[in-house]
Amino acid sequence: MAKKIVLTGGGTAGHCYPNLALVPLLRESGYDITYLGSYDGIERSLVEAYGGISYFGIATGKLRRYFDLKNFTDPFRVIKGFIEARHILKVVSPDMVFSKGGFVAVPVVKAAASLGIPVVIHESDMTPGLANKLSYSSACRICCSFRNTVSMLPEGKGIFTGSPIRASLLEGDAARARQFLGMRGGDYPFLMVIGGSQGAQHVNEAIRAALPALVRRFNVIHLCGKGKTDPSLNRMDGYMQYEYISEELADLYALADIVVSRAGSNAIFELLALHKPNLLIPLGTGGSRGDQILNAEDFAKNGYSKVLPEEDMNTDSLLSAINEVYENRQSYADAMSRASENNAVSNIVNVIKDICEKEDN
Repeated sequence: MAKKIVLTGGGTAGHCYPNLALVPLLRESGYDITYLGSYDGIERSLVEAYGGISYFGIATGKLRRYFDLKNFTDPFRVIKGFIEARHILKVVSPDMVFSKGGFVAVPVVKAAASLGIPVVIHESDMTPGLANKLSYSSACRICCSFRNTVSMLPEGKGIFTGSPIRASLLEGDAARARQFLGMRGGDYPFLMVIGGSQGAQHVNEAIRAALPALVRRFNVIHLCGKGKTDPSLNRMDGYMQYEYISEELADLYALADIVVSRAGSNAIFELLALHKPNLLIPLGTGGSRGDQILNAEDFAKNGYSKVLPEEDMNTDSLLSAINEVYENRQSYADAMSRASENNAVSNIVNVIKDICEKEDN
């Protein structure tokens, strides 16, 4: 009889794509898969576009570390989400819940624990996020992207697995990307700028300020985020901008010689798996708890990336850093090719299988 697993996580694409990366091997291993997310978050559209996965939406409330009037109403939404998740889990009756985190996952994890359903969590960043911290007591195991994170977790629960990457990203075709882009020919190397599904406004502004110099050396592919393109630049030779790319992303990665990116865990582990020389511009502490800074520092220490702190970013420093990465691109690629973090999908599925087998015995 097939095993059943519920995947949960949402709020950003980075909380959903790693879940979807597990799907092919889970199916191959005989699991029926259901996804619990928010009513209308980005995870819903991504899961439905993937196809073949039953999706259920629940009420969600954001977990904030700062004052907001919604802090008074969102707890009631979380309670509602818990009740809805508990009902869905009773109907689905899964053998396991796997959580990638984000605020949508907390009521699902708590509901699973209340029903005695085993839970495995994946922690993306170097330091644990608030949603995952609230869920740790309900988890059997906590998978980690970074080795150093294991020591920060409840004793006996943490296990280093790496961060799951979609296999489709490894199948890109550079020639197909050239045809899709239709950019100028010649020997221009390709620079891709990617800010995540929400975009990165400060990085967008800095890239645009540096464009006159950049397009003299590179063809620039700029993934800006929803609503963040600049129509005045549409006719600039050597520059293409898009709000968001999905189907063609693997091809664009295959074409890119170097990449400029934020330092979210999902993004940087994709770069690592693809051996793409990169410049990381982590989100500063003014806009986050500082997890991207720690992620980036770890990658720089291992020789995978160059880091430009956001507070040090200006046109000159950005151009200098990009040129340095390009000139030393082979050394970055070589370091990434020696990394041991690239078996995450099989590592995580093995953890899931192990716990399911123990539950059967």
